[in-house]
Amino acid sequence: MKPRPTRKIQIGSLVIGGDSPIAVQSMAATQTQDLEATARQIEILQNAHADVIRIAVDSDKDVEALKTLRKQFPDCVLSVDLQENYKLAPIVAPLVNKIRYNPGHLFHLEKDKTIREKVQFIVDAARANDCAIRIGVNCGSVDPDYKARYPDDSTEAMVRSAVDHCQMLDEMGFENYVVSLKDSDTNQVIDANRRFVKERPDVPLHLGVTEAGLPPEGVIKTRIAFEQLVSEGIGDTIRVSLTLPNEEKGQEIDVGREILKDISEGRFRSVPKNFFDGINIIACPSCSRVENDKFVDLAQDVRKLTEYAAKYKLTIAVMGCRVNGPGETDDADLGLWCGPSRVNLKKGTAELGSYAYDEILGELKKEVDQIIQERFGALEPTGH
Repeated sequence: MKPRPTRKIQIGSLVIGGDSPIAVQSMAATQTQDLEATARQIEILQNAHADVIRIAVDSDKDVEALKTLRKQFPDCVLSVDLQENYKLAPIVAPLVNKIRYNPGHLFHLEKDKTIREKVQFIVDAARANDCAIRIGVNCGSVDPDYKARYPDDSTEAMVRSAVDHCQMLDEMGFENYVVSLKDSDTNQVIDANRRFVKERPDVPLHLGVTEAGLPPEGVIKTRIAFEQLVSEGIGDTIRVSLTLPNEEKGQEIDVGREILKDISEGRFRSVPKNFFDGINIIACPSCSRVENDKFVDLAQDVRKLTEYAAKYKLTIAVMGCRVNGPGETDDADLGLWCGPSRVNLKKGTAELGSYAYDEILGELKKEVDQIIQERFGALEPTGH
């Protein structure tokens, strides 16, 4: 692996960047307010030797739960995801070691304030409590201003957003930050991070393929991105995002360490040229934003249901929440984003309807068959 030129930053007791070991992290997949379930997630990830564990906070009740969890796990390196509620920053900062904010979510609250004012608010809270910050840019929730500025290059919209936010933090005199540029498309992840590094080689990077999906495909997608980037000296901390049952969440850490070990020892997995041909199922890794645990089973059921269509180039996205679900299904041929009791079905950006969990698979199959008929002619018989 090439040396990494990034500066070192401090996340609690953990140092990343430069010649520090690449840290491996994950996120609790439970509702933060469910203390028993979230504590169990933290235990599972700690037992898997996660370097950083992230949880989401989006309400005062989540903050109260975080206070209890911090007392229960005083030595854990904790990161908090502010979701759409940046105003919680000064309340959660004393309880965690890193704050993650998404530039694409800052416009939701207090629209009379500028983005810079909101970033300053987060920075002030982080600085006062010795917290690191992650500027987390996601393909499905890019700031609308950047999407409008770069309508034909979604990757550039992500990169420009990240670079501009880095400049803001620099101007505010805050250097203890890391950046992530994530996409469900492996090649987009590689491209975005390479573009960013050309401009800001000094900034530590958090790598991940968001919504990589179910194993083994999700592992392969992630491995491709990490092998390309880490071997080039790009990446200071990683997260493997897999759609897994809660009790198996430690696999994300195990897979991440296995990939890093293989890269360091020169073992690279070849990928057939036609690997990305045929059906592509994108699924998010599940987190505390998910409002119904049936989401993980649904993702697995979608894969089984569509086995008969494996040869057709078709993308289906299965998303577990209303925060990222609507935006991150826009680029899929068919998208499902899950609420507490119903699943929203989309065809590209068009809403097709909302269905109960026990109805959605039948509706999905109708749409899959229709797309195959429209694009490829009659569906070839497969015995199903």
